[in-house]
Amino acid sequence: MNHLDFPAFAKRECGIDAVEYVNQFFMKHAKDDKYLAALKQRCVDEGVTSVLIMCDGEGDLGAPDRAARSEAVANHRKWVDAALALGCHAVRVNAHSTGTRDEQVKLVADGLRQLAEHAAPHGLNVLVENHGGFSSDGAWVAEVMRKVDLPNCGTLPDFGNFNDYDRYQGVAEMMPFAKGISAKSFRFNDEGNETETDFKRMMEIAVRAGFHGYVGIEWEGKVPAQEREGILLTKQLLERVRESLASK
Repeated sequence: MNHLDFPAFAKRECGIDAVEYVNQFFMKHAKDDKYLAALKQRCVDEGVTSVLIMCDGEGDLGAPDRAARSEAVANHRKWVDAALALGCHAVRVNAHSTGTRDEQVKLVADGLRQLAEHAAPHGLNVLVENHGGFSSDGAWVAEVMRKVDLPNCGTLPDFGNFNDYDRYQGVAEMMPFAKGISAKSFRFNDEGNETETDFKRMMEIAVRAGFHGYVGIEWEGKVPAQEREGILLTKQLLERVRESLASK
């Protein structure tokens, strides 16, 4: 797919009027004003909202070496600027580091704070997803959030990515700081339910935490094998859950 066609695909093929971007699909265009303007216009033409950019491959925001950490912050800043150009409310980053649990809290918090301070004047948020390492521990992520202590630094709980950590506990621990949710799905049964995660239970956790915002669909594709079908099954499940919760 041509990346510029993504908003139209979401709207026309999936009936979805909000999108999240992954920077890996347009790495060379982070500072390309013409490209970003064209992508934004595609969204305007389709009536699609740009929600956030997921950022990978730009260095560890919690790198122990101060120079490497500063470089990672600098690398991420261009995506904050790109998110602003597209009309997004946030960038999603990874809380990667090395060292002991406590050391990584301090290192990651330092990198996040620097990036969040750059994003704040633009009204943009910096969100951490549970994405491996200690970030797949909900209590650790919450501790990092308290350490940063900035209103525009929050979380993006992912239904998966918790490894051996209890996913429901992890999401609950991250939800007080959440400014987005990633509803990850892998496999559906004949009843249209995701077999690895209880979506209703997850969304009950979100509702209890007072979350109001977009829930991103992240289909990782096992059964069914087709991307569009997996996306639509996830969307339909979320809509059924929403109707169920709204009726209470």
